[in-house]
Amino acid sequence: MFKHFIRLEWKAFFRSASLGTNIAMKIIMGFVAVYFILIFSVAGISVYFVLKEKLNLDPMLTVNKFMIYYLAMDLLIRYFLQKMPVLNIKPLLHLPIKRGTIVHFTLGKTALSFFNWTHAFFFVPFTIVALIDGCGWNILLWHLGILALIYCNNFLNIIINNKNIIFYSVLTVFTGLALAQYYQVFDITNYTVSFFQAMYTTSYVFILPILALVGLYYSAFNYFKNHLNLDEGLAKKSDFAKTENYTWLNQFGTLGTFLKNDIRLLRRNKRSKTTLIMSVLFVFYGLLFFTNSIEAYNNPAMKVFAGIFVSGGFLFTFGQFVPSWDSAYYQLMMSQNIPYKEYIKSKWWLMVIGTVFSTILASFYLFFGLHTYLIVVVAAIFNIGVNSHLVMFGGAFVKTPIDLASSKQAFGDKQAFNMKTMLIAIPKMALPMILYAAGYYLFSPNVGLLFVALAGVLGFAFRDYMFSKIEKIYKTEKYATIAAYKQKS
Repeated sequence: MFKHFIRLEWKAFFRSASLGTNIAMKIIMGFVAVYFILIFSVAGISVYFVLKEKLNLDPMLTVNKFMIYYLAMDLLIRYFLQKMPVLNIKPLLHLPIKRGTIVHFTLGKTALSFFNWTHAFFFVPFTIVALIDGCGWNILLWHLGILALIYCNNFLNIIINNKNIIFYSVLTVFTGLALAQYYQVFDITNYTVSFFQAMYTTSYVFILPILALVGLYYSAFNYFKNHLNLDEGLAKKSDFAKTENYTWLNQFGTLGTFLKNDIRLLRRNKRSKTTLIMSVLFVFYGLLFFTNSIEAYNNPAMKVFAGIFVSGGFLFTFGQFVPSWDSAYYQLMMSQNIPYKEYIKSKWWLMVIGTVFSTILASFYLFFGLHTYLIVVVAAIFNIGVNSHLVMFGGAFVKTPIDLASSKQAFGDKQAFNMKTMLIAIPKMALPMILYAAGYYLFSPNVGLLFVALAGVLGFAFRDYMFSKIEKIYKTEKYATIAAYKQKS
């Protein structure tokens, strides 16, 4: 039966309307995977010697001390980036196939996830180096325990992906613990290090993570098996109801109608809410660049790179999937007498509002100097004038349907944040970096800011022309987009 499922998955991929895009993205993500494999491999070999010879620390004790934060960060990254197991179950439920078989196959797909096996490129070299250095065969038991904990994160992520309150509670706790340790109020690692160290110093503690892994797997299995119904979630108890009319937007006519729909979409659905959360997190991304804590980032071009992401988090995460946000009712929209240009403008204005809000929220970068905050401001101008149009151009060719009700369906699209958004956004970074670097090195830093700002102003001035071009592309891709949204797998 598993062989049959694999064959269905293979056919679904190659018969997809967005086959070309899927192959291109697989190739790009393959290069990204190779990059991280190299980084992890080098780190796995060098960390042991750096800790022992350069810093005069016990490598095993030091790694075990901070392992709790490593696992917490892994879980955080998984929640936003790891794609949940998806299988089109409707055609299968009326066939003589056991529910357990469907669930086992779907959960088993996660074992091959990039977020699981990529850790091996750090821990395998680290374990080999430690074994050669004389750490003893117990290091292999420690390795098995860490591997089990990584897979625990895999299945824990599947469970909490359906229960937001658990994730946000865990995130709050670990954020508080990290801050408490930073300000030397309380150090959780003094307590957790004993457990991780015991997996190395004893021959039985490593069994505990394995038992936890078995328990989490069957918890996820039972959850999905119990919710494997076509009518699951159709009936929902409502304690109260409220209306959100946003009548103050009526003054903008058709544009206001679209804006009201988009605001409701952002407020009511898990996928769109996650987009808002990611937008706020992007605001703090600049701390890696503006604090000069990483030497490789300490150059003018990279500062603009940071400014683009700080101010444009919402623009990239939301705008890249226009019109995919409306994929559930896109056919209905296209059957109505809807001014396409007004539809595009509404999405554009929403991205402009998000960019302005992010820029205001990022005003704390004034602490690093006026010039630093001006980088964020001119990057916001560039995002509004240029990148807002580019992401909508790209959105016309990213025919990925979005299941807005995914949090109600066990086997729906649980993808909280799609890595494709980030990968497609990479080319949009080059132009502002080149403009700023040209002005910085040829004239002065302020001229570099002026070049980036002028590009944004020019893009804003020609927005009507750009809207017409975008409208033409959307109309050209209209039927291909509808066909892609109609696919269920």
